[in-house]
Amino acid sequence: MTLSSAPETAVVQHALRGSVLVVTIDHAPVNALNAAVRRGLIDAIDAADANAAVRAVLIVGAGRNFIAGADIREFGKPAVPPSLPEVCNRIEACGKPVIAAIHGAALGGGLEVALASHYRIAVEGAKLGLPEVQLGLLPGAGGTQRSARLIGAQAALSLMLSGRHVGAQDALRLGLVDRVGQSDDVFAEGLAYAHELIATHAAPRRTKNARGLADKEASAAAIAAARADTQKTARGLASPLKIVDCVEAALNLPFDEGLRFERERFLECRESPQRAGLVHAFFAEREAQKSPETRGAQPRALRSAGVLGGGTMGAGIAVALLDAGLAVTMIERDDASLERGRAHVEKVYDGSVEKGRMTPEAKARALQRFNGDTAYDALAGADLVIEAVFEDMTVKKAVFAQLDRVCKPGAVLATNTSYLDIDEIAASITRPQDVLGLHFFSPANIMKLLEVVVPARVTADVVATGFELAKKLRKVAVRAGVCDGFIGNRMLAVYRAAADHLMEDGASPYQVDQAVRDFGFPMGPYQVIDLAGGDIGWAARKRRAATRDPNARYVRIGDALCERGWLGQKTGRGFYRYEDGARIGKPDAEVEAIIDAERVRAGVTPRAFSDEQIVRRYMAAMINEGANIVHEGIAQRPLDIDATLMHGFGFPRYRGGPMHYADSIGLDTVLADIREFAKEDPLFWRASPLIVDLVARGKNFASLNQAA
Repeated sequence: MTLSSAPETAVVQHALRGSVLVVTIDHAPVNALNAAVRRGLIDAIDAADANAAVRAVLIVGAGRNFIAGADIREFGKPAVPPSLPEVCNRIEACGKPVIAAIHGAALGGGLEVALASHYRIAVEGAKLGLPEVQLGLLPGAGGTQRSARLIGAQAALSLMLSGRHVGAQDALRLGLVDRVGQSDDVFAEGLAYAHELIATHAAPRRTKNARGLADKEASAAAIAAARADTQKTARGLASPLKIVDCVEAALNLPFDEGLRFERERFLECRESPQRAGLVHAFFAEREAQKSPETRGAQPRALRSAGVLGGGTMGAGIAVALLDAGLAVTMIERDDASLERGRAHVEKVYDGSVEKGRMTPEAKARALQRFNGDTAYDALAGADLVIEAVFEDMTVKKAVFAQLDRVCKPGAVLATNTSYLDIDEIAASITRPQDVLGLHFFSPANIMKLLEVVVPARVTADVVATGFELAKKLRKVAVRAGVCDGFIGNRMLAVYRAAADHLMEDGASPYQVDQAVRDFGFPMGPYQVIDLAGGDIGWAARKRRAATRDPNARYVRIGDALCERGWLGQKTGRGFYRYEDGARIGKPDAEVEAIIDAERVRAGVTPRAFSDEQIVRRYMAAMINEGANIVHEGIAQRPLDIDATLMHGFGFPRYRGGPMHYADSIGLDTVLADIREFAKEDPLFWRASPLIVDLVARGKNFASLNQAA
């Protein structure tokens, strides 16, 4: 007897194989849980309960995944029944044993479907997780209640609060699945398991009755520990603590009440600005990977790379390339410098080994692909060369002249310059079409942002190679045009100037830092200066001095500290004092005295600022310059600004980036602030033409993302 679903094109099909009703989810590309899939699952379970010939139900996914989660195309749209909680509750209530056979991704709602099933089998290569926290949400279809009951409070909290994925063997060890298949044929493994359960007369085994929370005392202790840790590590985020609350509800409430509690918390998260910000961040970092030059262009081969310079940045770039599996040759000017460069690379790997992030064997394998030389000729076979030498145009041109001489035809010649004109560098050699900007952020092996800077004469396949490299390095690539500072550093110069104005006008650097941290940044601007070294910004300011508008306001406080040799952490003093090698600085009364003296010199009468006033000015400057960058075409879309600031400058992800944040508070509000501040300094606070135009037309930055 065969029982089949109709029509055959349905995204969920069911057919009787002997006494097993096989339910197949076939919703390309990842079997996401849209309304049709949800309805199909309920229909299949109803069919199983109605047919006496069915003795077990097997749920499998077609293609490469079980169920990868919610359908992102439904985000932000009105809910269409049935809801996922209804689906999961119906699966769990089925009178026949339901087996979830998992391959590929079982994430978010996909794992919730599996948890609602009575038995679970996974094959190698499966990845299971509840990553909703990364979108400002929590599992809302019973995931917090069932996972805690199945695997215990501590393991469930670790899974949900991290958002991490676990493989099949780890899932078995945790108790998320009952067994791991002997082959990668998920259908055969699942069907065999179903027949085994039928043969042993296995009954439905409902996860809501699992005993993972039986030890009340240990569970309560795990919940308390997770709450304390979350309060420290998830500062400013709402959903992590709500996840802890839900697991506590699983411990203390009957299952149905726990489900209601979870759903209420889920709906609170779904309606929160944080959810909107994190969803925007999710889409922004994916859309940022797309560049007009890469459409239809094939990237060049990338097997080997050269790095010019063995300092902190060069070593970080070398490590990033080695971690991606490339062979790397470092070039330095002499043997002593090369040895220091090699030591920098080894130090990074030693730190990874010490922290347990890498085995000594993995370190040895990486270093086998690392070579050093003092002759440019060693780069003759490199597919890609990245220079990370001193930020001076004459020095850069000399390096590129050597690369032009020795590198093979078709090699990509990249500069890591932070500010200099890449068009000028490219024009200085015979193959400008091969020259690209690859602007890493320090530490280059850790920071996720890579600005792919596109000069005028570069070919499309070279740009495509830059984006392909970012994928290999697991970085977020953002396309930028050529200008002083590109996207990130150009914005940094402006919003840091706004902070300097606040400091000279009466706010202490310590208050500015605190206000910015409270907004959600991990560090304030003056902490960042001390960490990077005050001399970096000082050098940039001196370089720009000749072209600076003489009428523009210029705050000398940072220069005054550098002139005293107070360059930040590396010298023990900067805006903060770092005693005995401390990494966290303390406020410095002498710095405050210097600030007072500079206020007198500048003729400024200091006034008080609230933290809100500080943030409004700081953000208005950031947003306004971001709008200018989009208006000039340096960035393609506002979302590119958001991706840059989130991944390179610590902008709080849950706020979605500065341009999304501007939309959330209203562009008219931002424009009103800029015009108010312009009454004091009309030169600095010139409203971007883009903001003026959008407000006049009743539009926002999001409208430009959609139009791109």
